[in-house]
Amino acid sequence: QVQLVESGGGWVQAGGSLRLSCAASGITFSRFDIDWYRQAPGHQRELVASISSAGATNYRDSVKGRFTISRDNAENTVFLQMNSLKPEDTAVYYCNAYWRRYDYWGQGTQVTVSS
Repeated sequence: QVQLVESGGGWVQAGGSLRLSCAASGITFSRFDIDWYRQAPGHQRELVASISSAGATNYRDSVKGRFTISRDNAENTVFLQMNSLKPEDTAVYYCNAYWRRYDYWGQGTQVTVSS
């Protein structure tokens, strides 16, 4: 059974930091590209950061220089380090693992940034 489990969300004041984790099981993790998405109330889900199976990374413009995505294939885990958080970063954050026709999502973790 495939599972993606996000953790590390919570409440933080603006300017603070959080580190999200996404732990995978039931897949050959190293083959998969991994994305972090977020969805705020009343908004569409948006792509935040990506890391390929080879370790190449991409970020949406609004988080560049503040967020860092990384992966540990030995631990089947991907991380999202979020620094200098802003109220507009408030959302439910989801990880998505995909490879060929396989596409899996976690249940999400809430991040709330107060001003």
